[in-house]
Amino acid sequence: MSKNDLKKYLEIAKKAALSAGNFLLHYKKKHLTIQSEIGKDLKISADKEAEEVIIKILQKKSKFPILSEEKGLVKTDGNFKLKWIVDPLDGSLNFLRGIPYSCVSISLFDDKKPLLGVIYDFNRGELFTGITGKFARLNKRKVSVSKTNNAKNAVLTTGFPVATNFSSQALKQYIKHIRMFKKVRLLGSAALSLVYVACGRADAYFEKDIKWWDVAAGLAIVSGAGGVYTIKESKKKNVCVVYASNKYLKNILK
Repeated sequence: MSKNDLKKYLEIAKKAALSAGNFLLHYKKKHLTIQSEIGKDLKISADKEAEEVIIKILQKKSKFPILSEEKGLVKTDGNFKLKWIVDPLDGSLNFLRGIPYSCVSISLFDDKKPLLGVIYDFNRGELFTGITGKFARLNKRKVSVSKTNNAKNAVLTTGFPVATNFSSQALKQYIKHIRMFKKVRLLGSAALSLVYVACGRADAYFEKDIKWWDVAAGLAIVSGAGGVYTIKESKKKNVCVVYASNKYLKNILK
């Protein structure tokens, strides 16, 4: 895809993310309802309504299929390798409980490769954008990953998504992975965790059994900020294991 095409689709993603984020920022809490709650998975009305805002804009401006958390795969008439990946509200529980760590996440993928990403933290008015391997910005300012070169001095962002294996053995293995870091932070939003790596607020991100739409945009932005990532697909549908960091801390969890 040409540079101009990437910039054009980045602008489309920005418009959709800003529109959905502003909708959520002014969402009337009295209208907020829990639509389903199965195990550790929670769906609220705001997710679906923000998704409708995003899909309407993406469908008007492009013909690519859309993989979204709420609707699944929204197909088009064309046969495209490219597709939008959308999380209309990453951090739904945070949003429900008034914890200000939630965002809108939109990415354009070529097969399984992220091309660009937009993450809008509407609580703080922070718009993170990036094109894989090219650049990353926070609002209009270019950002880059940290230069921390030792895990003993590094901050790791992580989490426990709904597909997590909470068995004693699995948790012991998880702790073995993360205990090498100086500090560990759980924000309740994989998308924000990744862009915090991209702008140097954190140094690395690791999460098992995370959904594609939670990390898609963040991976593009980390790459645009000079970072690296590895993905291991899971046998579970739309789930993967992701590690992202600056270039000095790459692959340390192998």
